[in-house]
Amino acid sequence: MRILTGLQPSGILHIGNYFGAIKPVLDLQGRGEVFLFLADLHALTSLTNADALRENVRTAAVDLLACGLDPERTTMWRQSDVTYHAELMWILSTVTPMGLMERMVAYKDKVQRGIPAGVGLFTYPILQAADILAYDADRVPVGKDQKQHLEATRDIAVKINEAFGEGTLKLPEPQIAEDVAVVPGLDGQKMSKSYGNTIDIFMPEKALRKRVMQIVTDSTPLEDPKDPDASTIVALYRLFATAEQVQQMKDEFRAGGVGYGHFKQRLFEAIWEFYAPMRQRREEILARPGYVDEVLAEGARRAREVAGPVVERVWNAVGLR
Repeated sequence: MRILTGLQPSGILHIGNYFGAIKPVLDLQGRGEVFLFLADLHALTSLTNADALRENVRTAAVDLLACGLDPERTTMWRQSDVTYHAELMWILSTVTPMGLMERMVAYKDKVQRGIPAGVGLFTYPILQAADILAYDADRVPVGKDQKQHLEATRDIAVKINEAFGEGTLKLPEPQIAEDVAVVPGLDGQKMSKSYGNTIDIFMPEKALRKRVMQIVTDSTPLEDPKDPDASTIVALYRLFATAEQVQQMKDEFRAGGVGYGHFKQRLFEAIWEFYAPMRQRREEILARPGYVDEVLAEGARRAREVAGPVVERVWNAVGLR
């Protein structure tokens, strides 16, 4: 089984990235061929600072390794180091219906939130399809919000197969962890760098505590009962605590007599403790000059070995070879 996912290095990794994309991949290490790319081409749709993009790619690679990515079991590379992504995208775009792109909810949502409506943002799902289809991926771990893009990938692959022959491209299947498919941010919406509501994985202790304390809550008085099922605090705490600890917090919510500040402090402590081993690994990685570059270079080499024959197959099918 070949498992593939991508991570856009448009900023520092946050909890939503970890539970929505990183942890599902780490959990699959050793259970198949795992591929993870740093989507710097996609990042160009929202990031125009060249130095920041270079730094984001390197930081993302360091953070992924710190979180437990094993280069021996997972192929990790920089998207732009494998030109097959862009080459396949063009071929896919020639059969992709405009209507399919116009139905993409993520595009409409980003434009409504002020991201410039560039062509790259509009055709983002086609490049995403190329990212997946170039590797004959069997499974693609995605959050609920990305399920539509995976469905679009399958639709595009079907179009290619109908036009140029069955089996030209392999249809991937989504893999969604229902319990953590959407991680809430500070404001209760999906945690996203685009929304500015994230909690970063490797924040310093003081900064992390301050960020957690910014979680939006209602004006329910300390002594009154509170609804745990509508609480962002409880939703996040569930990711880091045991079932018993979560139940205790929910019971205290319903009983009243405890303020939101106390619950936020408990959440902060759980997050800080959870990522402690990863912070230690991160320091060890940073102390090894050249290691990250070696991992990315070897990953790109392995990725080209896999994607090359797939794209060659497509070139032959469409008549470019």
